[in-house]
Amino acid sequence: MAYGTVSADIIQSSVPGVSLGAGNASIMKNRIINGAMGIAQRGTSTSITSNGQFCSVDRFRTYTNGTWGTGTFTATQSSSAPTGFSNSLGITITATDALSTSTASYIIGQTIEGNNTYDLGYGTANAKTVTLSFWVQSSLTGTFGGVIQNNAGNYSYPFSYTISSANTWTQISVTIAGPTTGTWLTGTSGSIYVYWSLGANSSLLAAAGSWTSTANISGATGQTNIISTNGATFYITGVQLEVGSSATGFEYRQYGQELALCQRYFYKAASGLGASGLGEAFAAGTYYNTAQISAFLNFPVTMRTAPTLYYTSVAGYYRFDASNTSVSFSTLTTYYVAATGTMIYNASTSGTQGNGGIMSTTNASSYIGFTAEL
Repeated sequence: MAYGTVSADIIQSSVPGVSLGAGNASIMKNRIINGAMGIAQRGTSTSITSNGQFCSVDRFRTYTNGTWGTGTFTATQSSSAPTGFSNSLGITITATDALSTSTASYIIGQTIEGNNTYDLGYGTANAKTVTLSFWVQSSLTGTFGGVIQNNAGNYSYPFSYTISSANTWTQISVTIAGPTTGTWLTGTSGSIYVYWSLGANSSLLAAAGSWTSTANISGATGQTNIISTNGATFYITGVQLEVGSSATGFEYRQYGQELALCQRYFYKAASGLGASGLGEAFAAGTYYNTAQISAFLNFPVTMRTAPTLYYTSVAGYYRFDASNTSVSFSTLTTYYVAATGTMIYNASTSGTQGNGGIMSTTNASSYIGFTAEL
């Protein structure tokens, strides 16, 4: 193994296939969900133009601790990956930002739910040390930055890491002493924010390697700002956050397990026309009256909270088949929404009250999902 020390709390390897540590120490040691970037319920490519968008792969989205300016990029579920992984999150800059605005900030990352962080003891004298590890490559070289942060954005640990060779997978490990102060939410709220900076004005950067109560820190002093180089690329995978002062082998979970973890926050009920090309069924129901179709949709896992319906509303994108009669419609409405399921209806069709049938998609661009994201 060829490891080089970059700073007191960072270890990295540029040898593909080399893993840090050995094996899984416990069940669910990794607090990051979809760290191998294998789940992409929203699709495999997204054009990113603003804060709050999801980066194709589940659980990873954009953030800003200030202002989203002129910078844009594409985010893809890429097949480029180091040995032991099949996917990564790929970023390609499509429009740049010189970051001259004092509040300019571009971040990608994941929010960890408070229910998954109780044992860390953040904000107490018993706060545990954690280690963040990941594989990364970029078309640029130099020092890059990120930050671990609380929900309020007023307590942060900036970190830095080095990419020495362009377009070469490098494994990074950052060890972070637990914060004994600061406010860290619990329950279903977002507790810990894990960020990688794509660029930020220098006023939003702080020295790597220690906790700071300065608000809105978006990365580490001296970092390379990817958003300022048109066409620059950045890939990341194998993301793991675990208790302890050193990184151990990545916790591989079965695909079904990882999908279920993602579905707590976002559930794709149906999309496109399915394998048959005839449409995807997503709910069974009846004509509640002669003008309203009502159906019940169970979620495969209990979601974090009662979700919001997310769907494409275009004429004829959905249909209801009942008693050898098919009617098409474009709008869907939910009621009695719970974390376990919802009633869904359309009130713009006509049929025989009491007749049962199936709701399904009718177009390659049809999409129905439910979001309870942090």
